[in-house]
Amino acid sequence: MKHRQRGATFLGIVTILLILGTALYAGIRLVPIYLDYMKVARSMESVRDEQGAVDTNPSLIRNALQRRWDVEDVKGIDWHDVEITKSEQGGYDVHAGYEVEQQFLYNVYLLVKFDKTVTVQK
Repeated sequence: MKHRQRGATFLGIVTILLILGTALYAGIRLVPIYLDYMKVARSMESVRDEQGAVDTNPSLIRNALQRRWDVEDVKGIDWHDVEITKSEQGGYDVHAGYEVEQQFLYNVYLLVKFDKTVTVQK
């Protein structure tokens, strides 16, 4: 009588562990980048709330971003790279769009693109 085999083979377990290990390693490499983005987004929203209460201009918005990003130690983007344009609603649109490359393995890189826009009302 032939007995039916049950369970995973050694090769199957190694394959599953390899896939899970690769995903875990990618997560470990990407978490600091996303935490940095969260600092950028939080700072932009707090500048929006802070500058919305006073008569503001692009230089005041940039100075507020610079102070906050210096304190938060933001590394993904510089405050010079933020685009501030006049909004149709009478305020300013503050746009931070940037990419971060993170080395994964040897010459394989992970590319993460971020795009955040807030509107500062006068």
